[in-house]
Amino acid sequence: MNRTERLYRIDQLLHQRGLVSRAELLCDLEISWATLKRDLAYLRDRLNAPIVFDSDRGGYRFDQNPLGPQYELPGLWFNAQEILALLTMHRLLDELDSGGLLGPQVGPLMARLKGLLENAPGDAEQVMQRVKIVTAHNRPVTPAWFEIVGIALMQRKRLQIQYFTRTRNESNRREISPQRIVHYRNAWYLDAWCHRSDALRIFALDAIQEAHLLGSIADEVPTDELDREVAAGYGIFRGQQLQWAVLHFSADAARWVSAEVWHPQQQGKTLEDGSFELRVPYSASPELEMDILRHAEHVRVIAPDALRDQIARRLRNAAQSYR
Repeated sequence: MNRTERLYRIDQLLHQRGLVSRAELLCDLEISWATLKRDLAYLRDRLNAPIVFDSDRGGYRFDQNPLGPQYELPGLWFNAQEILALLTMHRLLDELDSGGLLGPQVGPLMARLKGLLENAPGDAEQVMQRVKIVTAHNRPVTPAWFEIVGIALMQRKRLQIQYFTRTRNESNRREISPQRIVHYRNAWYLDAWCHRSDALRIFALDAIQEAHLLGSIADEVPTDELDREVAAGYGIFRGQQLQWAVLHFSADAARWVSAEVWHPQQQGKTLEDGSFELRVPYSASPELEMDILRHAEHVRVIAPDALRDQIARRLRNAAQSYR
């Protein structure tokens, strides 16, 4: 029985029996007197349990007229391994959350989790020191807008946003019904129903210049429709009109590319000469083009013709800039 289970059991025995002797607690919990003293002190000092020893009756009980903060056991308990897993998850999230968007919300939980690990004082700090994610090319989001978007999502409210569209270099105001947040390649996106376009759209949270919570209820889009409309294509450039890109990578590049996941539905095979063929679905091509270009001379676009011509054009333009 770990400490969390013992604390819960002590609370249960005191509520059920009203008075419990030291011998009964030691027998039921199968622990030493020193361990019991530490558990009782933890319940009193950290969780505000009004436990007193009744010398006249020879046992422990709850004070009927307690002074100080109200005592109540948390509704959800974790063992040490589960707490360490949660701390690890928080560390991962903390590294992703480069803008400090979620820190204020999860800070109290972190303090509570660290407190529950008192019997293993080094573990929490070990997790924080031994887990690290290095992010690159991330686009920070204004914390205020992230928080408003989160509230709108949870309360199912519409938002009015001022949004900067980079492809057109223009800013405009839109009313949207947020559906879900997506974290992709070190950037945050929002899948939402745009009432101006009367269609599902993807908004980069870092391109939101203003955000205001509206009183009207957000329109709901079923999850299967969201997946069908905006999650089918390549990466964050998604849509229904899919094409398949066929790419051939050199044998040198194949050692890396064959281990990468470019798309959940990709198809790959090693060719006789050691090169690697990768087939990936896509709708709009800009992001796919960037991934292809980073392999330079080690990749060749086999199909479709339009994508091959576009990559060839970009490579010629890049070479021209060096002349």
